[in-house]
This record gives sequence, structure tokens and C-alpha cells, in this order.
Amino acid sequence: MTHTVLVTGVSRHIGARVASVLAADPDISRVIGVDTVPPPSLTRDGGISLGRTEFVRVDLRSPDIAQVIAAADIDTVVHMSLVSAPTRSGGRAAMKEHNVIGTMQLLGACQRSATVRRVVVRSTTAVYGSSPRDPAVFTEELEPHDSPSHGYAKDSVEVEGYVRGFARRRPDVTVSLLRFANFMGPGVDSPLTRYFTQPVLPTVLGFDPRLQFVHEDDAVEVLRRMATEDHPGTFNVAGAGVLLLSQCVRRAGRFSLPLFSPAFKVLGNAVRRVGLVEYSPEQVRLMCYGRAVDTARLEASLGWKPKFTTAAAFDDFLRSRRLQPLGGVLS
Repeated sequence: MTHTVLVTGVSRHIGARVASVLAADPDISRVIGVDTVPPPSLTRDGGISLGRTEFVRVDLRSPDIAQVIAAADIDTVVHMSLVSAPTRSGGRAAMKEHNVIGTMQLLGACQRSATVRRVVVRSTTAVYGSSPRDPAVFTEELEPHDSPSHGYAKDSVEVEGYVRGFARRRPDVTVSLLRFANFMGPGVDSPLTRYFTQPVLPTVLGFDPRLQFVHEDDAVEVLRRMATEDHPGTFNVAGAGVLLLSQCVRRAGRFSLPLFSPAFKVLGNAVRRVGLVEYSPEQVRLMCYGRAVDTARLEASLGWKPKFTTAAAFDDFLRSRRLQPLGGVLS
């Protein structure tokens, strides 16, 4: 069976990689990539080749997305365009509009479509929050003790609510909701990867949180499978194992600067204002309490495990940035 796939967020790294791998699949007849700006591969900046992906400039907050879905007879939608940090120009308000209102418009268009049969939505393990009362690992059924109340995590909680509502209204559509741990790898540029490339890494005094990553290659493979196979439900996606923040600091060959929590937040506000590193409130809580998730449901459904552990994903990122432990020996 051939498919016509719509991928949102193709101007960003993971979205572009997903569009590229789907466009290379002979069982997929067309891949339509949408975003508010052209992908780097279509500009002088270079970037990932999108192959035969057809780019359409669309703002998901507008009703135009429904016209794109109808005109191309889209049967599979891969929603990748959630923004994890506000832009300097648009700020937090524009970020929330893009994430929440954009998803509402997209799902509304899918609900009205007679051709859409599969919807895959990127979410985040940040929906579990970070709290001193958290379980050792979160399974998909567990509710957070402290629901996220800021930024990307709060947007993702709202987005997930709309996705569940859509699934109830369209039981004939296979809906896959993917909660990814923090992306890590050579091509990833995120608040967390920028944090680890600083010469000195501020930490919260008295805390050594557990962190979990998913390698970009594994993330793309999960999205490819979800876009071409029926796996309804909600799934955690992460590499096996965890790393303590102190282990990450040593692996990166950096020095840590332990700060009392109020000082860490003040520093975070200062560097955020000048656009250096995004220390959002949820990032501060992650740096205190950490987070780990169970991925047994994903592995059972796909019959597959991520190739990269959390540690291997982080090490691959470090190699790409030419970072290594002092003395060259991993701890």
C-alpha cells in the first residue's frame, strides 16, 4: 500500500531527517513537508537533503493546513513542529500559539479529512515534570505529582489533551503519541546540548539528577516505523539507562559550578535574556530532580530496541563537538 505523508516542522533537524527517510521509502508515493520557513536544504545554508519531499510554506495556526491535507489526499500525518524554546523575536506567547493553537488547527483539519488514517505526534517526557516525589521510572500510565506549569512542558500537556480528544472522535484513525526523552546526537541543537558545551556548567548545589537521552538516529527510526505501521497508543522513547549530571560533566571534560537554587535561577534568567542558554523553569527542575522513563511498551510494540543507550547517545554528541574527559578517560 502506498502512502501520502505530511510531515510538519521540516525546517528543523529531526523533522527534516524524518521527511528525508520517508521520502526514500518506495512504498510512500508522496511526502509533503510543511513549516513557516524553508528547510536549510532549500536555502544557501545547505543542510539535510529532503529527497523528493515537496515543501509547502504553511503556518499551522492558519486554516491553510486543511487545504494542504485535502488537496494532497494525505493519509498519514507526522506532527513534528512543537517548539521547545521561545525564539528571541516571538517570545513565549508566540511559542505557545504555535504549539497549542497550531496543533488544534492541524487536528481539526485531520478530523474533517476523509483520507487521514494515521496520525503520529511528537511529545516529550517533560510532561511527567520533575519532582522529589517522582517514582524511580515513569510508565505511560503514571500521572506526575506536580503537573508542568511552564513553557514547552505545559504546552505538551495541553497538546496531548487535544490528541486524546481527537483519538476519541476519530476511532478509525491510528493515533501514536510519542514522549521523547531529550534528543542527543551530532546534529541536535537544543537548550540541553548548548548547556553541555559551555566552558563551566552551573549545577544546583546538593543535587545530582538522573538524565535520560534518545539518540537522533533512534528517534528518526521510531518515527519512521510509527509513520508506516499501526501502533496506536502512548509510548515513552529513550535510550536504555541513565546518566547522573555529574557523570555528564566529567564525560564532557567540563567543570561544574554548584550554586544554591535561587542563584541558579538568577543566572538562568540572566543568560536567557541575552540569548545564551535557555534555563526555563522546567529545565531548572530537571537539573534538581531529573527524570527517567520506562520504554518496555515501545519495545514490545515495535519488537525493537534503540541502538544507542543514554550513555552512548551522549558520547556520540560529545565526539561531534570534540569534547572529551580531562585526561581522555571516561568515568
